[in-house]
Parts: sequence; structure tokens; C-alpha cells
Amino acid sequence: MIGVIADDLTGAAELGAVGLRHGLRAEIVRSGKPGGRADLVCVDTDSRACEPAEAAKRAAAAAKLLRAAGAKWIYKKVDSVLRGQVTAEVEAVMNQLKLESALLLPANPSLGRTIKDGHYFLRGRPLHKTEFAHDPHYPRRSSHVLRLVKIPEKFSMRLAGNDRLLAAGTIVVGDSETSAQVQDWTGSFSPQMLPSGGSEFFNALLNLNWPVIENKGQTLLESPKAKEFFVVGTATESARKFVTAQRRRKVPVFSLPLELAWGAEFLPLAVEAVTQRVLAAFESKPRVILQVGLPPVRDPDVARGLSNQVVCVAERLLRQMRAGRVFAEGGATAAELVRRMGWPRLDVLCEHAPGVATLAVGDAPELQLTIKPGTYVWPAEWT
Repeated sequence: MIGVIADDLTGAAELGAVGLRHGLRAEIVRSGKPGGRADLVCVDTDSRACEPAEAAKRAAAAAKLLRAAGAKWIYKKVDSVLRGQVTAEVEAVMNQLKLESALLLPANPSLGRTIKDGHYFLRGRPLHKTEFAHDPHYPRRSSHVLRLVKIPEKFSMRLAGNDRLLAAGTIVVGDSETSAQVQDWTGSFSPQMLPSGGSEFFNALLNLNWPVIENKGQTLLESPKAKEFFVVGTATESARKFVTAQRRRKVPVFSLPLELAWGAEFLPLAVEAVTQRVLAAFESKPRVILQVGLPPVRDPDVARGLSNQVVCVAERLLRQMRAGRVFAEGGATAAELVRRMGWPRLDVLCEHAPGVATLAVGDAPELQLTIKPGTYVWPAEWT
């Protein structure tokens, strides 16, 4: 069994879906122990928004859990643009597993996310000149990789280009301008090294022993009567474009009350009113979208609160009706929905595109949850 530690649900699902490409049965664990039947167990520590000490504690506990469950090797998934408590979590896993070094490759060149000469680029643009500069929780104000992460406490950290040396006591961040470079880095893999980074490096490591197979997943719900409920908790460019396009196609779109952007309380009566409007739309439409839909909010606490309020409505609706397909946009949104619904484990059913995966909910087999990061786009099959 292979173990993965991710700091959010979308990251866990993304790597679970990568495993599916290679014929591995993948499971996501949010609480409790693994089910014991998966080839790949992805633990979601839900720690991206935590303080460094708490994030480190959760990452170490996940490493201990996976080792006890029989993981032959463990991969530390980090956000592709290094948001969250990357250094604290990598160090904690290294300490827990008693590893001497770590290789960190967060970039995904196939998605236009590259590192060259120690600088991060998104489709050729310096990271701090993209929409990530305005991230409400982790604004990326530099393209220099070592300025995007905190200094390690125990280990040293250095950048590496053509130099493949992984000295003991070091966390190496590798240049990865192309997919071929990512593949080349797999030659540095060893039992005394913690492999960490994005989905492309994980895929390259799996390629060493498990070649990609054609049958990528199980059959999804095919019922033409299945309701499609989109929960959009982000305000990224891709999310805005999706909602605008769906509105043009006459898909009902519902937003939060405007006064919430000014800090007003989302009272139970208001939550119920929005819920009933969404329920009424499902009586005549097979697809409905619920979004934040408010002016941009720079305060990270307010922004997080608005995302949670969208999920509050979504939870209330899902407890009153059975939507065959639920689509959650944004990692925090997906995680909050799973948390509120009380789903401890999910099985990865299908990968539709990099980062976009459909999950089966163990105690609700008639419901399928599809999630994606807020900065990714929905595949054409749903747009």
C-alpha cells in the first residue's frame, strides 16, 4: 500500500485520481483508520489553514497512521503554488519517519506551472503577477520559491537545477520547467528521502512500477434524471467564467444575500429562505448552481466565512433532497461540505481531468461528489 498526506481534500482527491490512472484502488481518509482494501490511501489532514504547529502535528499523525497501516512509502502532497504550512508539514513527516532528506517538486509543467532558476511561473508569467497575488489567505507576492515558504527549523533548504545531490539534513526544491525534468528527478528517489510536491511528480514516481492503464475508473451515475448541484465557494476567474456561461444557458444561479459581504449574520430564517429557493428550482431544472456571488472580499476571515455560508445552505439542501451528482468548486468548500455531511471516508471513482475527480460517499452510494480546485477549470463534459 502507498500512502499520501495532503493538507486539503482536493489535493487528496487529485492524487487518488492519479493512482486510479495506474490501476490502484484509491481511498481518501478524513477521520478514523483506512478501510483496509485500498492500494493507495490518501489522508486529508485538513491543515492548510492551521497554524504551523498544528499543521505539523496533523501531518506527523497522518504519517504514523499510514506507516501503521502498512504503507511501503509515503508521499507528501503540497499545494502546487506552495500555499499553506508547507515547510512545517514536510519537516514533521521527515521527523516522524526518520528520513534524512526531502525532494520537493510542487510544479506541474503539464498545467503550465513551472519552476525555472528558482522562480515560479504560471503559463509563462511570474507567479506574483497572476491572480494568485490576490489570494485572500496566501497571497503570492513573489515568484522566488524560497520566499513562498518558511525557513525550516531543523533542516536546511536549497534550490537545485541540474544538480541532483540530496545531502542529508536538506530539503531540496527542484527546478521543473518541463515534464521531462520532473521525470528525471525520479532518479533521485530513495528509501531515506521524502518525496513531496504536486501531482505530476507523484505520477512520475508511480510510473516507475505501475504503468498507466486504459481503464481509469468505475462507471458513474448515468441516470438522465440525476440532479446536478454545483456548490461554488470561490471567486476565481475560472469560477466566474463558469457561472457566467451557465447563466447564459438558463441554468438557475443563486447567490448569498448581499449584506453578508458587509459582515451581517446569516440568520437561520435567511438560510432556510435561500435553501427553499434552490429546492424550488430543482422542480423544473436538472442543474442548479449555488455560489457566493458577492463583491470581492479581501479580508481572509470574511472570505472563508462566505464560503462556509454557501456550504451551510448546501448541507441543508442535501438533507432535504437527494441530488445524484454534487459538484464542489474550491478545496475549502469541498472540505467543509464533507465535514458538515459527516463523511469520514470516500472512494475515488473517476478522474475527468487533472485535479477533477469524482468520489463515492460510503454511506450514500446513490450520491457522487465531484470536486476540483478553484483555479482549475471544469471539463467540457459539464460546461
